[in-house]
Amino acid sequence: MPRGDLVLARGEVALLLFVFMSKPTAPKEAAAPNEVAVVKTSYGDMTIAFWPDVAPKTVENFKKLARAGYYDGTAFHRIIKGFMIQGGCPNTKAGEKGIPGTGGPGYKIKAEFNPKSHVRGVISMARSSDPDSAGSQFFLCHGDAKFLDRQYTAFGELTAGDDVLERIANVPTKASGGEKSTPIDRVELQSVKIVAAA
Repeated sequence: MPRGDLVLARGEVALLLFVFMSKPTAPKEAAAPNEVAVVKTSYGDMTIAFWPDVAPKTVENFKKLARAGYYDGTAFHRIIKGFMIQGGCPNTKAGEKGIPGTGGPGYKIKAEFNPKSHVRGVISMARSSDPDSAGSQFFLCHGDAKFLDRQYTAFGELTAGDDVLERIANVPTKASGGEKSTPIDRVELQSVKIVAAA
């Protein structure tokens, strides 16, 4: 092979290597921002950190509803001291006629049962006897409720406002339908805002 051809071949190889190595790579997807929910109530504010690693669809649903203002103006309609406080029902908004605790967003989400334990401060989805019947209602554990583990979708935990949880859990209740869990005074969930974690 003539020397000129050999030099040309080397040049072609170098050019190909340069083109290959300088080829732009696909941009990496930006990581989802670390966000928390600030739950403003008539008894004070609570902050909730999410667990998207174990309940991604549940976290996504809660954030979507919160951003749409769905929870604003609702109330904690079920309180059992030592167990949990429950909210997220649209029937608790002023002027609504439905029975508190029976409302939802008009759709259901699939359960994401996981190893996270139901201990004080954990937020989890309320549901009926059907595992895939959760929609918007949720509860915050006031005490240990490990008997709910892997049967309800836990999706976050309280990082601030434990004193608010304590005050709400101690609101006097009256019997309604056989269970003494209906708060005598309204405990309003004024707003839920999704914000960047500090």
